Amino acid sequence: MLLNIPGIILVVLNVIITYMGFKDRKLFERHAFDVDAILMRREYHRMLTSGFFHVSWNHLIFNMISLYLFSDSLVLYAGYAGYFLIYFGSLLGGNLLALWMHRNHGDYRAVGASGAISGLIFATVLFSPGILIGFYFIPPIIPGWIYGAAYVLYSIYGIRSKRDNIGHEAHLGGLITGIVLALCIDTTLFARNYTVLVTTLLPALIFLYLVYKYPHFSHKVTIDLPPADPTRNYTVEDRYNTERLKKQQKLDQILEKIQRKGLDSLSKEEKAFLDNNSR
Repeated sequence: MLLNIPGIILVVLNVIITYMGFKDRKLFERHAFDVDAILMRREYHRMLTSGFFHVSWNHLIFNMISLYLFSDSLVLYAGYAGYFLIYFGSLLGGNLLALWMHRNHGDYRAVGASGAISGLIFATVLFSPGILIGFYFIPPIIPGWIYGAAYVLYSIYGIRSKRDNIGHEAHLGGLITGIVLALCIDTTLFARNYTVLVTTLLPALIFLYLVYKYPHFSHKVTIDLPPADPTRNYTVEDRYNTERLKKQQKLDQILEKIQRKGLDSLSKEEKAFLDNNSR
């Protein structure tokens, strides 16, 4: 029980603050992760405060069970100071990755402690190579390194598919930060648990490199006409809208290239396209 004191403190804080957010919508809005508020109005406190608010009781309970179950193990390995460093560092790291990946999506908003908890879980996996992970009331059945690899692949799939409202970017950023901070706390982990580094950290970093190098790699391109409907005659307007969306997508790619490499990096074709379509 003594080892889990930090976990209990964080659970209590999350429950209290989330409840306050349920009762006071303005409080919730002032502290949620909001890209425009952070980048345009410099409300940097949202990078941390958003981690203590949740959108529903189910969201809160799911996160708090995970937080509680892994807290005592991490405190045992990293100590109280290391535990809090990993928790808050992973929360910040997860939100930094989400901010970077959504820097051009001013309306993107999110809340939750998922990034911090991802970092906490994967730091624990790194400290304890033989750990087995189950799902709540199901007995532990999955080796930690397999869980790590599957979690990274699921996060990458979630980022690219965008089929749900889960902040997969924060999960990925949190687990990367948690692992890096654990390595800083105990450098012997490089040799003791390289399996987790290879199966979890390596594919995550490769994915981020590809996103940096090819920005649109982070999501699937699915712009197209709706599925064929035999009862409907597609109009010229339908096709015009599809072409307009495709042009906008190419324009976004060029603008991102300018942001990364400068205007001189554009080819003649790209400069001509920008001139013709950015008015």
